[in-house]
Amino acid sequence: MTLLSSIQITDIIDILIVSYIIYRLILVVRGTRAAQLLKGIVVIVVAWLISIWFQLDTLRWMMNQMITVGVVAVIVIFQPELRKALEQLGRGKLFLRANPDDAEEYKKQVGEVIRAVNFMARKKIGALIVFERETGLNDYLESGIPIQGAVSSELLINIFTPNTPLHDGAVIIGGGRILAASCYLPLSENPFISKELGTRHRAAIGVSELSDAVCIVVSEETGQISLVMNGQIVRDIKEESLISKLFEDLKPKTREKRTPFWRRKGDRRG
Repeated sequence: MTLLSSIQITDIIDILIVSYIIYRLILVVRGTRAAQLLKGIVVIVVAWLISIWFQLDTLRWMMNQMITVGVVAVIVIFQPELRKALEQLGRGKLFLRANPDDAEEYKKQVGEVIRAVNFMARKKIGALIVFERETGLNDYLESGIPIQGAVSSELLINIFTPNTPLHDGAVIIGGGRILAASCYLPLSENPFISKELGTRHRAAIGVSELSDAVCIVVSEETGQISLVMNGQIVRDIKEESLISKLFEDLKPKTREKRTPFWRRKGDRRG
């Protein structure tokens, strides 16, 4: 009771503000390689606390040296994320809450992608379209050309038209917008991939092995449309199946993640 009585309203406000700042900073680094490094830092801190608690002098000395050097290393490693956070803070965007996706707008965007893919398949125009999901693709976005444009079939077709500056590489779509084009993706090293598959297919498989991204590939040799996710590829997928999979694997999870819990309870009662 003594401890609780000593807590003032300013202490609660202070804790809430700091917690929210940490939460927003985690959102900045989520989905990048820095997120994995952050987990490693947490492990080091936990080991340091254990060494203090159990008086493990050698381990504590080792952790102290790593933490001392790690302060500088963190600044160097997290430089892109720190710059991004400062830019968003300067623009007043760091603390903005993301708005829920409108269902009709999402439906329209999927329709635009399908129209573009069907056109490129008929004309045998090679294409690689990547949908960002929970795992961010910031590292790959930085390798391409920023677009930040509305999703439209005309824009996608123009991007992948041969002999244009952006036709090589992948287009990444996230948050209902075309984020970047001409992005370079890691090629899969799976030895069991068919030798018939080219660089676009291997890049789609590669990024889907390292993230939860959903990829659409159009072959410039055959005009076949392929769907790639979780390191698996479905070749020559039909339009109905493609639309169904896009709605199944993209929209439902986003909606479930962003729908407030009180609305979900109301829907169950209704």
